[in-house]
Amino acid sequence: MEKKRRFTVSDVHDELFRLSDEEGESDGGSMAASMDSAEQDAFEFGIDAVLDVPEENAPSPPPSERFHTSSGPPPEPSASTPCRSVDTPYTSGLRSHRGSRSTSPPQAKKRQSTLKGAKRSRRAPAIPPPATQEDRWHDASEEDEQPPPLQFRPWRTPGVQLDFQKDYSPSEIFQLFFSQEVLLTLCNNTNRYAAKRTEKGLKRKWTDINADEMLRFISIVIYLGLLKPSAIRDLWRKDHLHSHPFPPSVMTGKRYEAISANLHLSDPAADAINDQLRGQPAYDCLFRLKPLMGQILTACQAYYQPHQNIAIDERMVATKARISMKQYIKDKPTKWGYKLFVLADSANGYTWNFSVYEGKARRPSGKGLSFDAVVNLIHVPSLGTGYTVYVDNFYTSSMLFRHLHRIGFGACGTIRQNRVGFPKTSANDLPKKAARGEMRWIRDGPLMFVKWKDTRDVTMCSTVHKAYSGKTVQRRVRNESSTWSIQQFSVPDTVKAYNKFMGGVDLSDALIKYFSVMQKSRRWYMKLFLHFIDIVVVNSFIIQKEMALAKKNKPLNQKQFREVLCSELAGVVRTQESLPVEATSASSSAPRVPERRAQ
Repeated sequence: MEKKRRFTVSDVHDELFRLSDEEGESDGGSMAASMDSAEQDAFEFGIDAVLDVPEENAPSPPPSERFHTSSGPPPEPSASTPCRSVDTPYTSGLRSHRGSRSTSPPQAKKRQSTLKGAKRSRRAPAIPPPATQEDRWHDASEEDEQPPPLQFRPWRTPGVQLDFQKDYSPSEIFQLFFSQEVLLTLCNNTNRYAAKRTEKGLKRKWTDINADEMLRFISIVIYLGLLKPSAIRDLWRKDHLHSHPFPPSVMTGKRYEAISANLHLSDPAADAINDQLRGQPAYDCLFRLKPLMGQILTACQAYYQPHQNIAIDERMVATKARISMKQYIKDKPTKWGYKLFVLADSANGYTWNFSVYEGKARRPSGKGLSFDAVVNLIHVPSLGTGYTVYVDNFYTSSMLFRHLHRIGFGACGTIRQNRVGFPKTSANDLPKKAARGEMRWIRDGPLMFVKWKDTRDVTMCSTVHKAYSGKTVQRRVRNESSTWSIQQFSVPDTVKAYNKFMGGVDLSDALIKYFSVMQKSRRWYMKLFLHFIDIVVVNSFIIQKEMALAKKNKPLNQKQFREVLCSELAGVVRTQESLPVEATSASSSAPRVPERRAQ
């Protein structure tokens, strides 16, 4: 059956409020309760209610670019997905959807008025420009000063934080993340959850799971990502059309289904206490994820130190569960799902930090959701200083970049011209019919704003680059005789750097999607559990690759790495008790961060 790619307003409304037949467990929260924040409404439309100020007397956008919030069918999406140009920033390709993305339209008229009200109430007061801001734009012939170079002082030497004198197998690297502490937590909570279901009349007999069996279960989960069968039960069929010796050699199909049905990440007793707080400020909608998510994040940061250039972007984890955290973005390849904010190393896509978007913030800073999303991912004591952060136009603002500059971080990204703090002067501005390659720049203290003409106007901001240093970019241009030729055009330094270093999260997403372990589930948090496995496998693969290259050995490709990992996890022999003991406190066996600092 062909996958549906277009949705009407009624389709979206039905999808958000249906009783899911595949992922039927709800978080019990009100969908309307998740929409009571004007900032959240604006975020779902791809804008920031605090930082994006409507321009006075601005012309209306064409129908295809307007926000669709009223009744009636939404504008048809493009037949083809725009591809990223080699040298053109995301604003000319993938990132151009941010200003026009639509979100779930239940209570459309109410939400539209709420958003308009948010724009009116959030309109920034008239603030005189700082004394350092210039009063005119400069062209490429006018020399810009080179900002002082950042003093790169990472907390540890960038790269893998393991002993390079030792050879690590794929399973040994994987178990740095899924440590004995993590496995015992999973086993104990799974056994408690199964016991609770047994008390309620669970018909299927349950035998407590231990750490060895949990690893074998995970090996089959990873194996499913390699094969992607249409039905999981086919892996245990014995007819001549299906021959898969690996899963039956690890465990029976009924045991795999039993573990899948009872797998639980948090203490069921603590879940009940948290559920009683639903509707109150103390309620934690991510409570069922926190035990595992915290341990995975600790390991991601303990065994790797990012290189100087890092990228922050969003990631969608597909789901159709009936839950308030679910987002709908029509222009994303994954239209329905949970939204994560991710910090990744631009050099290889290693996921170093991430957070799950819950909706309305408990303690908003008042500086905008985009500001909070970036600042919450940057942990200076663990990172150090001197990093350059690359973000797209949803996050870029003068407020954020000045904050990063104060704490010793550089920043570069595309920016919207209606952002608070963007220069308002029109003196010597870029003409509307500027020639391709023409640019204008202006300085405001540590901030450098630049406008560049490519196939469309590109606007960027940076605290680490000068406006123009003579760099060029090649473009295929059709001349008057309808023939194509390669021409050189001037390009700002920010554009070259942005296209080189912004793709860290996109690279991580691509590595995950090649062999994703995602499956259907009736419990909403299981989708994120499976995504955590994806993150761990990809990070483990990157560590293996980095160590092999450092030793001048040939690394395994990702498919080979996953195949070896499945075999090793299924055959792991441990000198542990057959049944798990109660997990100790997280601080007793959490991975220790080496206290060495790069000079």
